[in-house]
Amino acid sequence: MTMNEDLPENVLFFDGVCGLCNRTVDFLLRRDRNQRILFAPLQGETARRALSPQDVTDLNTIVLQTPQVLYKRSAAVVRLLWLLGGGWSFCGTLLWLIPWPLRDLGYRLVASSRYSLFGKKETCRIPTAEERSRFLP
Repeated sequence: MTMNEDLPENVLFFDGVCGLCNRTVDFLLRRDRNQRILFAPLQGETARRALSPQDVTDLNTIVLQTPQVLYKRSAAVVRLLWLLGGGWSFCGTLLWLIPWPLRDLGYRLVASSRYSLFGKKETCRIPTAEERSRFLP
């Protein structure tokens, strides 16, 4: 899939009410020292404007918009780890070595049970004042 040129680079679209997704965003915010990753909930206006209707309604899929490509599911996870750099890049490379169908199978298994394992919030995450510049509506 090609990129949406109206967006900034490296936007992670995530399920804003998913406990696992919000923990992933917290993880990335703490480790993305160069602030290369921006965040937008799949339930938000940025996602509705930038993604296909199928991508917006498939809350089991994270989508990463990079300068060249939209990555989904396990490919998005690998790219996020590479963006973090350092040891996380190595972890991303190890994950990348797993054949794509197996990686995505693992991703889909976790995604299908994430609400029961990690909970579901009533509303989308509200960024703190310090985080606000990293979130798109």
